[in-house]
Amino acid sequence: MTMPERQSSGQPEEPAVARMLCDVQALTGKSPESSGVLWKLAESGRQLDANLIRLLAGDHIATHAEPDLDVLILVVTGDGVMDTPEGALPLTAGVLLWLPHGSTRSIIAGPGGLAYVTVHRRRPGMQIRRRSDLTPATAPQPMPPAWRTRE
Repeated sequence: MTMPERQSSGQPEEPAVARMLCDVQALTGKSPESSGVLWKLAESGRQLDANLIRLLAGDHIATHAEPDLDVLILVVTGDGVMDTPEGALPLTAGVLLWLPHGSTRSIIAGPGGLAYVTVHRRRPGMQIRRRSDLTPATAPQPMPPAWRTRE
């Protein structure tokens, strides 16, 4: 049995080589100046998206759900709480969470702040379509309110 050949985009593909991407301890060990993304996976040809997020003490990510993708969260440093409809989940360094698609959650950083890695399947690229081509299932959904607020 022969495998079908891959279609070429005309650009050379990067070789499939394992590589170190960042030192999470070094990135989170710096004095926190602000909340936000400290690192993100940006390599071409990837099938995953990943981010290293830092929240300062008391920062809050508003309640939201990811309708299409499962998400893994690994707490790297600090502490906080993830609120879910089923109850509060304590967040401390080393905790690994699975958030199935459709699950609802919010996060608040504790007094020491919070840093965590998120990993999920890469979202497909943006597509331009005529409005008449959209079905209710493919129509754009409104974005949740600002993802982060200070309390």
